Amino acid sequence: MTTELTVTGMTCGHCEKAVREALQNVPGVQTVQVDRAAGHATVTGDADPQALVHAVTEEGYAAQVRA
Repeated sequence: MTTELTVTGMTCGHCEKAVREALQNVPGVQTVQVDRAAGHATVTGDADPQALVHAVTEEGYAAQVRA
């Protein structure tokens, strides 16, 4: 399963890394790709989409599942 997230607030490479690491720590995540310029993240695996959003918001960024 692939989940696409819209992430706002990433302004630098450190932000991108923080979001990537937060998503990688969610149970069920297999791979993570974060594109700071496009403001989105792509996650594969069977993680709960709301857990992914929560992980990103805990890092201080806004996130929502892309429809």
